[in-house]
Amino acid sequence: MNTATKLSGFALGLAAMFGTAYGVGHLADPVTPAADTRHEPAGADHGSDPHGGSDSHGGDPAGAAHLPGGLLVSDRGYTMQPVDAPTGQFAFRITGSDGAPVTGYEVAHDKRMHLIVARRDLSGFRHVHPELGADGTWRVDSPLGGPGVWRAFADFTPSGGEPLTLGVDVTVPGQLQPRPLPAPAASTTVDGYTVTLTGTPQPGRTSPLTLTVSRDGKPVTDLEPYLGAYGHLVALRQGDLAYLHVHPEGVPGDGRTPAGPAVSFAAEVPSAGSYRLYLDFRHGGAVHTAEFTVLAGDASAAPASTPGTRTTPTAPTPTADAGHGAPGHGHN
Repeated sequence: MNTATKLSGFALGLAAMFGTAYGVGHLADPVTPAADTRHEPAGADHGSDPHGGSDSHGGDPAGAAHLPGGLLVSDRGYTMQPVDAPTGQFAFRITGSDGAPVTGYEVAHDKRMHLIVARRDLSGFRHVHPELGADGTWRVDSPLGGPGVWRAFADFTPSGGEPLTLGVDVTVPGQLQPRPLPAPAASTTVDGYTVTLTGTPQPGRTSPLTLTVSRDGKPVTDLEPYLGAYGHLVALRQGDLAYLHVHPEGVPGDGRTPAGPAVSFAAEVPSAGSYRLYLDFRHGGAVHTAEFTVLAGDASAAPASTPGTRTTPTAPTPTADAGHGAPGHGHN
């Protein structure tokens, strides 16, 4: 993750990439990776790997430099590879251009790895922090909720490298019951808190966004630091789930950033369309996630598909609800 408060830029023409991907394969029963997770634009040039040799995974730095995070399974010589894991766990490796697992990572926002998962209809979201084994495998209790195709994002900085976000699809078998994207609204409630959003993102330019937290009608002025900030904001674009991540202006303890009720961001979304915003904040010793739907620019210019009902072979027991009122919301 980059502590910069500006979301990654992105060419408007890639709005045509919007769509819902479904795939099959084998990860660890009952979760399977999708067959094709590269999400590369047509005609992408797979050039040489800046870390040496030819990039056999399609991670071309020149062609991918303008992309938001999470659209590629491989970038700048690094590849995200889900691996077999016992039921109830999720495991993956990051490999380098030589195919060997990466074991050296920088600490960013108090963690060496941030794993974010979201169901493709954006009805589930979790932000967790796996543990790294000596063999380069990251493991965590599975953050995947009910049946459907989920996008898993690995947000990390390799030692001596630049921040990266790689993404891969995984499938939880069972009867998928897609949920429509909630309508845009200026406020939402979670765990007894009311969070109000001020500001509208504009494609291709920086826009201020302020999220204000209250409880029982009173402003919350004692937000607690979470991963080195008073709030973390993730934005996912409906359709291709382009991953955009910012942190608020200011940091706890800098002498000028209040601990609420307002947490301000400067955000630049890459294109017109619908986005889902997820604000993580800590208060009362617990992390809470407030969710919003926002429209940037002319949303009709960026079509998004609604996934249809699918049946996969078996129906697993969904991951337990983490207390946010909808499956798949939680932290660790």
